[in-house]
Amino acid sequence: MQAEPRTKKEEEMIHHKLPYYVQNMDRLGDSELDLMSSQRTSSPMPSQTKAGSFLSMLLPQSKKLPVKGSMHSTPLHQSQTPASSGKKDSINNQVAKGKDGTAARDGKISSSTTADLGTGQQRQKKVQDLERDAGMVQQRQRKVLDYGKERKELLSKQTAQGVEKKPEGSSAEIDIPSSPELPIDQLDSPSKLEKCRLDGGSEQPFIVLSQEEYAEHHSSIMHCRVDCSGRRVASLDVDGVVKVWTFNPTMQTKATIMSKSQLISLEWATKPDRLLLLGSGVGTVRLYDTDAKKSLYELTIDESYPRILSLACSPDGTSFVCSSAAPSIKLAIVSDIGAKGVNLVPGNLLLWDTKTMKQQHQFSLDPEPIAINCTAFSHNGNLLVSGAADGIIRLFDMQRYDCAMSWHAHSGEVYSVEFSYDENSVYSIGEDGKFIQWNIHKSGVKVSECAVQSDAIGPFVLSGYSGYKQVQVPHGRLFAFDSEGHCVLTCSSTGGIIHKLTNTERAMEPCLSLGGHRAPVVTVDWCTAMDCGTCLTASMDGRIKLTTLLAHKP
Repeated sequence: MQAEPRTKKEEEMIHHKLPYYVQNMDRLGDSELDLMSSQRTSSPMPSQTKAGSFLSMLLPQSKKLPVKGSMHSTPLHQSQTPASSGKKDSINNQVAKGKDGTAARDGKISSSTTADLGTGQQRQKKVQDLERDAGMVQQRQRKVLDYGKERKELLSKQTAQGVEKKPEGSSAEIDIPSSPELPIDQLDSPSKLEKCRLDGGSEQPFIVLSQEEYAEHHSSIMHCRVDCSGRRVASLDVDGVVKVWTFNPTMQTKATIMSKSQLISLEWATKPDRLLLLGSGVGTVRLYDTDAKKSLYELTIDESYPRILSLACSPDGTSFVCSSAAPSIKLAIVSDIGAKGVNLVPGNLLLWDTKTMKQQHQFSLDPEPIAINCTAFSHNGNLLVSGAADGIIRLFDMQRYDCAMSWHAHSGEVYSVEFSYDENSVYSIGEDGKFIQWNIHKSGVKVSECAVQSDAIGPFVLSGYSGYKQVQVPHGRLFAFDSEGHCVLTCSSTGGIIHKLTNTERAMEPCLSLGGHRAPVVTVDWCTAMDCGTCLTASMDGRIKLTTLLAHKP
């Protein structure tokens, strides 16, 4: 009887020494060990006990039922006989060994559990480290941008000081590395742009806020124009498909226009701005309502001039001009000034009433009827400028409907013309690769002249696999001005380039490359209706990039 309390004290001492998670674990192995030792002396069926012990050993540790010490210790003492009391110490020693083995197994399990917990904590710590690293990356990017701005300001100041201190007879140049803010793959002739920026010694006039892409066209773009309110964009591809879409707040296609006769020109009406003028290659002009998604009227031009090359609506919206040309080339000669060919394609220039859709006037094109490639109204609608295939710019008085003046502007075709912001001059780009500013008060007097890169005027070439090449002549606008007339946007092989206009003979200096294109840009437009200027650049792969700019005012 004294052995039993002593055994209980030993068990309590053992349980007290074991960890908490071991005390709550399974004791089935210890009870089986006690049963085996007791049944060797008293039980007549040792085979059943061995079989039960063997089956219990095959069970997984997680599927064994938990048995508390009070549940198996009491029946075990009741089943013992006086004959087995002599073997109590040996049994207790075996039980202690069994408990030590169980504690060892439990220690392994607890160590694995602790390892799992440690692994989970390590994973959570890694996630926290990644989040912390992401925040650090953002902070680092902000610091890089701030450093780039400070560096650019410092370099501009140093360059300006160096130019002021530089003696007249010195030919030393300042070698400054390019700014890290502009990716090299998005620049068109990076060294040239950087050199021009350093020579000017001034900061960029605009900050790029965002650049989005409209990719609903499946062929090369011909025209891309934004309406006067800055809410809608109309784009036309070489397949004759017109897309009307919006970009604020998100890009969304509002209408898709397809016609049996291929469309080759378009222009927005000014009042109301929901109307769109569409010119075809079979001598028809359609007035389309973009809200109702239907054609309001369709008129037919002279059948001898079926190709509608250019459309322009007056600022008050009461009338529009339409230039049409013959379907084939009549004669091709080479100008004496340059090596460019002058395509003498016959054509005419007509004035139409927007409300009645009736012809008001036919302009005289001296010395002979010629195809007009581009037209533009002045801000008040009193003047109309046109550029023709014979290289002549004509200025029309819209009050008297006659030609006020004309002059030979380019050796080759005139591709694009626009009035200046103050309407005292006219800008033009021609086949000869020149960007020229003309004084409209003195016929044929150049204010400035600048040679532009070859990929800004065309013909535009897109190369493909197996020597395939797609060639496209200019159709849409090749340059566009900002709201104040200080900068101009032109085409390039990788995206639009913004130039700063100067009063020198150089006319313009490149200051910012928008980039983003993988194919040559063929037409551009600049929306000035909103606070943030929006530049549109359309390329030969059917992609249109919409770049939002913020004017950088010192």
